[in-house]
Parts: sequence; structure tokens; C-alpha cells
Amino acid sequence: MNPLPLAPKLSRKFRLQFEPAQDRWVLLYPEGMVQLNPSAAEILKRCDGERSVDAIVSQLEATFNAQGIAAEVRNLLEEGQRRGWIE
Repeated sequence: MNPLPLAPKLSRKFRLQFEPAQDRWVLLYPEGMVQLNPSAAEILKRCDGERSVDAIVSQLEATFNAQGIAAEVRNLLEEGQRRGWIE
């Protein structure tokens, strides 16, 4: 697998939005929809192509008063890259 980009961003094939009917964030794409858990949504909301992975981790740790989440964030981003969500 390719290494994660320095500043990950969502693929243009996907659109992140809150879906009131499901009461959750989803990734929409032409063939369907991926329902996200709250943690995944918070990570993907920050994938704007400007923030580094370290910056995303730091921001999440500060926002949610959490520590030691870098591995989980990286795992989600790597899975997102494997599935084509992240470029």
C-alpha cells in the first residue's frame, strides 16, 4: 500500500455530510453510502488536504481531551486510503 499523504484529503468521488435520517455522518458516492461512526466522522472532517496527520491527531486530542490516539487515527486513514476515500 502507498504511504499516507502528508496532508490527507477526501477523494473527489466522495462527499461527507450529516444525514438526518440516519442521525449520523455518511460518505456519499455514486454507488451508495458509507455510514460512519462518530470517531471516523471527526477524523474525516479534518481531511482537507491542508492538515498533516500529526495536526489532525493534535486537534482531535485537544478537542476531545484524549491522548494516545495517533495509532487509531492512522489506522482509520490507512483503511480510508485502501477503500479509496482518502487521496
